[in-house]
Amino acid sequence: MGNYIKLEDMEIYQLAREMSAIAWEIYKVLKPEIRFKIGGQFIESADSVGANIAEGYGRFHYLEKVKFYHNSRGSLYETIHWLELLKERDLIDLSLFNSFKNKSTQLSPKLNACIKSNLEVKYNK
Repeated sequence: MGNYIKLEDMEIYQLAREMSAIAWEIYKVLKPEIRFKIGGQFIESADSVGANIAEGYGRFHYLEKVKFYHNSRGSLYETIHWLELLKERDLIDLSLFNSFKNKSTQLSPKLNACIKSNLEVKYNK
């Protein structure tokens, strides 16, 4: 068997899962009307980051992988959008906001590097 890294060992997947856990902490204390209007979209986009990384990991062809990693990056920025709105409207705890922002700041360049790496492998063969 090859020396493939497991999904659970990928740093981008670990960061996405940690970010998703923080998003859940934010979501579960929102008032019901806020959960319905913003919270649902926030938690879905947060969970989508890791889900797209997992789906990309499971794809065979590099360009398929990259497509899902791009989707993950889009979901990351959508989640940041909802997070910023929650903060602007004083609807979340500042420490949770900062924890989430810290994880997203770590994840973004690593996700970009993963995309770049897969493209380089595809086109340098």
